[in-house]
Amino acid sequence: MGAEQFTQYCKDNGLDISVVELDKSTRTAQLAAEAIGTELGSIVKSLVFLADGKPALVLVAGDRRADTRKLAQVLEAKKVKMADADTVRAETGFAIGGVPPVGHHTRLPTIIDRSLSRFETVYAAAGSPRAVFPIAYDVLLQVTAGQVADVTGD
Repeated sequence: MGAEQFTQYCKDNGLDISVVELDKSTRTAQLAAEAIGTELGSIVKSLVFLADGKPALVLVAGDRRADTRKLAQVLEAKKVKMADADTVRAETGFAIGGVPPVGHHTRLPTIIDRSLSRFETVYAAAGSPRAVFPIAYDVLLQVTAGQVADVTGD
């Protein structure tokens, strides 16, 4: 899947989201912030972790790093690790660097790091490493049905 499929998912589900396709890569949070001209923290990193072997989506601010110990507590898991590229694609339908917070093959449990609440508007990947979309933080919470928690390190 890519930006076109993500855009279609949004239309099919009544989500008023405007995808912006850029000339520059948005594959990393830093590149996305530079391409958009926004603060690094307002970039949503959509990360897939395996909690006792089960996938979970974790949305983290671009200027933070997920803490697997905190994630283990929130997900009530003994072992949490980052999913590899093949697992990310299999579970979401998207490649690393373009994973949006919604529209995946399978609905994943979603954790949203509380640090994203610093921003009224955040920017997330839209299905490809060159596509993003702005979304109000409150709307992000609503469309993902995510659980807000403190899951980043200092």
